[in-house]
Amino acid sequence: MIHLSAFADEISADLDEQIAVLKSENIHFLDLRSVWNTNVLDLSDQQIASVKETLDRQGVGVACIGSPIGKVPIDSSFEEHLQRFERAIELAHILQTRFIRIFSFYPAASKGGEGNQPATYRDEVLNRLKALLARVQSTQLVLLHENEKEIYGDTIASCVDLLKNCEHPQLQAAFDPANFIQCAQVPYPDAYDALQPWLRYVHVKDALANGEVVAAGEGVARWPEILERLRADGYDGFLSLEPHLALSGRYQGFSGPALFRRASQALQQMLQAMGWTYA
Repeated sequence: MIHLSAFADEISADLDEQIAVLKSENIHFLDLRSVWNTNVLDLSDQQIASVKETLDRQGVGVACIGSPIGKVPIDSSFEEHLQRFERAIELAHILQTRFIRIFSFYPAASKGGEGNQPATYRDEVLNRLKALLARVQSTQLVLLHENEKEIYGDTIASCVDLLKNCEHPQLQAAFDPANFIQCAQVPYPDAYDALQPWLRYVHVKDALANGEVVAAGEGVARWPEILERLRADGYDGFLSLEPHLALSGRYQGFSGPALFRRASQALQQMLQAMGWTYA
């Protein structure tokens, strides 16, 4: 059975309000990206303990650590980034999730022009992803690569390149149709077919042809067909709402309670119309 989750910081910075809106929408999981305007990796041990106690008491699970790992320039200090990654691993264990969302690095901050094209830093991206994988090989954790605009793995071809060349069961794809639209890629069927061998997680948002983010089913991603294909392929993972309806920034989007509910209901109405049971 599929389960619904959400980047709950799209609702509010306040954890209690996040949970209240999730429960009003019958959503029992969240992707933990930030709370109290603080990124998940920067929360103190005390704050994490408070988050866990609150979530446990309210019956809300953590589907994924929505980390910013890999969302830095490729020429930034990797040693410092590895320390943040170790924190992500620690939090995944504490919060009892198998999934950590990652990215595949922005171009070098110190270069421009042709010297900063994806092919010039491909090898370093692969080396860094393999180093991240080495840190989780003794665990049951799965790294979910999100196809984010302007990172190495933003197009279909580059996503397939890194997934094939790392080729590890603990590196899988978080499929984000709207992000592909913003990179002038066709999410369905092109991206779906290409990534299907690695498709382990789905981010739910949509976009118009010009890249403007809209609720699922209102753009050109072909969400009803994506959902039908997921069911036909036996998908039984998370559908995670990441609406970005009020603000779509480089590091975090925002919707607010009302727009989040609109996005949630758009997804749930499609699932109900096709008779796909979810929890």
